[in-house]
Amino acid sequence: MTSAIPTAILADLLDFTGDPGLGDRTSPAVRFRPGHWLLIGADGRIAAVQPDAPGDDWRKLDRRGQLLLPGFIDTHVHCPQVDVIASWGAELLDWLNTYTFPAEARHADPAVAQAAAELFLDALLAHGSTAAVVFPTVHPASCEALFGAAQARGMRLIAGKVLMDRHAPDDLRDDVVQAERDCTALIERWHGRGRIACAVTPRFAATSTPAQLAMAGRLLANHPGLYMQTHVAENRAEVAWIAELFPEARSYLDVYARHGLLNERAVLAHGIWLDDIDRALMHDRGAQIAFCPSSNLFLGSGLFGWQQAAAAGVNVSLASDVGGGTSLSMHRTMADGYKVQALAGNRLTAWALLHAATRGAAQALRLGDEIGSLEPGAMADLCLWDYAVGAVAQRRDSLTRELHERLFAWLTLGDERNLAETWIAGVRRFARA
Repeated sequence: MTSAIPTAILADLLDFTGDPGLGDRTSPAVRFRPGHWLLIGADGRIAAVQPDAPGDDWRKLDRRGQLLLPGFIDTHVHCPQVDVIASWGAELLDWLNTYTFPAEARHADPAVAQAAAELFLDALLAHGSTAAVVFPTVHPASCEALFGAAQARGMRLIAGKVLMDRHAPDDLRDDVVQAERDCTALIERWHGRGRIACAVTPRFAATSTPAQLAMAGRLLANHPGLYMQTHVAENRAEVAWIAELFPEARSYLDVYARHGLLNERAVLAHGIWLDDIDRALMHDRGAQIAFCPSSNLFLGSGLFGWQQAAAAGVNVSLASDVGGGTSLSMHRTMADGYKVQALAGNRLTAWALLHAATRGAAQALRLGDEIGSLEPGAMADLCLWDYAVGAVAQRRDSLTRELHERLFAWLTLGDERNLAETWIAGVRRFARA
């Protein structure tokens, strides 16, 4: 991993000092510092932010007129599903059987897994995502490839071997004893190594027996600091199936709670069909919902109730959910998030969406001191953006009257074409050709 060179970047700096709420366009939690210098030390961390240029011992990069943000954090995305992105015509359960499972089976081959991990992580960087919570596959080699590739790039990555011991093809099923051995070996090798963290990863309740879910709960109990990632209440047919499989549980979410899988490091994707009791439980346990609007629209899953989650004090972050989602771009994810919430009667600000993709996600992951902000001491995981690309966006940008209007247009009209540079721990890992 390349070491950082002390560097100062001159740009328009934007981040958050707190939660801006969902609808306040003038929130004081928005911190905008136009024409400021951000200083990156040799340790790859932000050393300072200041209006004046530093001394001659700093390499200076003049990026005036560009927007400097913390890197985006994608809290739910599937590495192997890059191969099936933009596949036609299926709801969730059909999607898994028709597209996802065949793609994931190929990752039993370590060479396939390695090539996929390299492509996937470079694609994240080229879309402005510098950290991610990732599903690999059931194969330990898939996890090894992903962890190794992230380590080489210096990325903050959370992932773990997918657990599936039923209702999956033969070549994707594991068993409780071997899965526990595989997970334990990965945890001992990778958890806390550099910027890697392991997550206990039952795919969803339907593909794990009660015995496997209980084993997953033991892993969490025996290894403090592990994350847990899974899916919950994404699709009504799925919810009905879970009720049949676990008749003793009050709800889909209760299945996880009963097996010790709901804690402050739990990341549950979707959460569309939760009720007030579920949301209260998530708040009490400190878990978060990874809101996946592009995927929810593409698969026809439903409209997530962000307003209800916020009222219950539930942490909400943003996620691409590729390949159900149709792009790794958090711009497109945020724009779809706005549309989903508008359909649900809730007009989100640009600040709410940006916060959920940066500082809000970092804090929900208990990583707020490391990523998600431009605070001194945080890792210099950064992205430089053009405000507008193309004649239409440039015209719109020229007519904006205040900061929120400008950033909302940037968020809505922008995508990876706006990205100029991505930095990980003070090292430039992507630059637009």
